[in-house]
Amino acid sequence: MPEFWVASGHHLTRLDRAGRMLVTDELILAWLARPEVLPPPEACAAERHLHARLLASPRAAVTPGDIGALADRDAQENWRFLIGLRDRLLAVGSIEDGYTAMMRAGESLPQVFLSQLVQLILRNALDGCNDPQVLRAAECFFRPQRAHVKDDHLLLADDELVQLYESEMHASPLTAMFSGGVDGLDVLGGGNEWTYWSRSDAHTMVLNFGGDPEARRGMAEAIAAFLRHMLGLAVTVTPQTRADDVDLRWFVGLDPAGTAIGNALWHGKPMPATMVGLFRLDIADRKRVRADMAGHPVWLILGLGADGAVRMKPQNLLTGLPLAEPALN
Repeated sequence: MPEFWVASGHHLTRLDRAGRMLVTDELILAWLARPEVLPPPEACAAERHLHARLLASPRAAVTPGDIGALADRDAQENWRFLIGLRDRLLAVGSIEDGYTAMMRAGESLPQVFLSQLVQLILRNALDGCNDPQVLRAAECFFRPQRAHVKDDHLLLADDELVQLYESEMHASPLTAMFSGGVDGLDVLGGGNEWTYWSRSDAHTMVLNFGGDPEARRGMAEAIAAFLRHMLGLAVTVTPQTRADDVDLRWFVGLDPAGTAIGNALWHGKPMPATMVGLFRLDIADRKRVRADMAGHPVWLILGLGADGAVRMKPQNLLTGLPLAEPALN
């Protein structure tokens, strides 16, 4: 089976009997090597000492005083979040359970750490998947996407990649990118799927979300895999090409724009954003569903932000479904 998302650090974890990831010393060491945490040359002695101490003993206790002794306030914030995340995950028992607990409690994390957790979880949930369409769609869970319309089809490219090109190009960087002006940027599909495996960590393949049904199927399967892994929930997720006669008895916004769209439709108001994806979710086990929603579908809405980006919030899937209590594992 080809490897993918090596940069996630999945290979540094260990699985418990339930198939969930345990935090290992090796994973903590990888986090300590992140640029947000690695002390720069001008770092104070206290920061260098703290980093060296954790390199020698990744689970060593770190007190608020240890962090408060750092001269750089930005460094203090980064260390506070990292140590808080490390300690929370070690205490809860697994990365999946820690992420669920934090999202259920409404805790905020810097986006870089939140994205890292989601990628790790999806890498575990999709272990053994050999479908590049599913894997590329799943990247949207933890990497914002920039939208571009070409030939009336919505294309999604990695936002960080687009920003990199924008810094190197002047007029119409997106137009140049999608017209083939940048080497290595291909739209997934049409026989090039095999190239995904060597490029999965570079995020250089474009998702033809509007023009290729396989891309939307990939997103549906990624959503189903995420819910199966996190909640033990068997669901069928079906992409919709039309929004006619949709009974929004219950909906979940897959991103902030999708939530705003659902709220507007619920109140009979004009849509405040562009809807780019609509999915029907059916839960197989009616005992897992609230009595008033048994037999009724949940609608998943994906929208486009005002800045032309899609920023998914997969935690909405954990906290927003009409599940009977207990809502989460």
